[in-house]
Amino acid sequence: MSEQNSFLKAVRGLRPDKTPVWFMRQAGRSLPEYRRLRTDNDMLTACTTPDLAAEITLQPVRRYGVDAAIFFSDIVTPLYLAGLEVEIVPGKGPVFSDPVLDPKDVDRLTSHKGFDPDCITQAAQIACAELDETPLIAFAAAPFTLASYLIGKTRSKNHLEARAFMHSYPDAWNRLARWCADMSAAFLAAQIAGGARTAQVFDSWVGDLSRADYQKYCSEHSRVVIDSAHAHGVPVIHFGVGAASLLDLMRDVGAECIGVDWRIPLGEAVKLIEHGPGDRFAVQGNIDPAILFASQQVRHEHIVQVLAEGEKAAAHIVNLGHGIPPNADPAILQEIVDQVHESR
Repeated sequence: MSEQNSFLKAVRGLRPDKTPVWFMRQAGRSLPEYRRLRTDNDMLTACTTPDLAAEITLQPVRRYGVDAAIFFSDIVTPLYLAGLEVEIVPGKGPVFSDPVLDPKDVDRLTSHKGFDPDCITQAAQIACAELDETPLIAFAAAPFTLASYLIGKTRSKNHLEARAFMHSYPDAWNRLARWCADMSAAFLAAQIAGGARTAQVFDSWVGDLSRADYQKYCSEHSRVVIDSAHAHGVPVIHFGVGAASLLDLMRDVGAECIGVDWRIPLGEAVKLIEHGPGDRFAVQGNIDPAILFASQQVRHEHIVQVLAEGEKAAAHIVNLGHGIPPNADPAILQEIVDQVHESR
């Protein structure tokens, strides 16, 4: 695959001739073909059965003609493969049968040293064989987000349990976060071994952190994951939800491209991310998912604005500011892909 591919060029901060576009959660619940496939397969079965995971990865590329595929899985898949008892409960997300409540639980948890990556690598290989010139994005959770699922009996809106644990038991937190970093790094490595050409690190809950807490408790662990992908020769997109106040700190963790949610214009994000005129980064985003349910004219104007804001960065990958809602109309997503592809 040529490094002049529009997506691969953009993710490295080089402006391609045409702006690439893909969508977070493009492989999943919004597609009728996905829902049909999942009828007899629970989520973790689909994630760990190579032909199923590959097929779901490929579905949106066939349908929309997006410029990249995202590997279909769940961020807790490596923990499941490592032997942790976890169920993905509709409406709640991952629920662990034996969560972390105190430092002794961290000792128990970190005794799980790794997982067999074969089913993940096989799924990536199957997908890449069909994708041909369309790059596959490996994905994994940032350590704070992964640890947040493991801590506490309940999950509050602002992840109070995880943050309280972090402050109360800093040594145990750092052991847990480093273990999560190693698990995510291994998960990325398995996908890269199967042919993924770039990686995205998701920090879905990082917006609940203060700048001080991100620097003290989280950034070094996220750097482990990003450095691991770089060691395998692939560039990284680093995306956080509600992270406008942290964009410069996330930049310093080392990714080439920073994903931006819908809460801040891309032009403002670029100012926060760049050190100076000679320090250019790629940005990804940041169509407001709510626009998918607005009128065609409103959508068109919003996307024109996002494209214009993206011109202020070294390179721009169009995406939503978060994932596709499950009730989104695939026809509207196709309309967005076509508009972006026709824009330059």
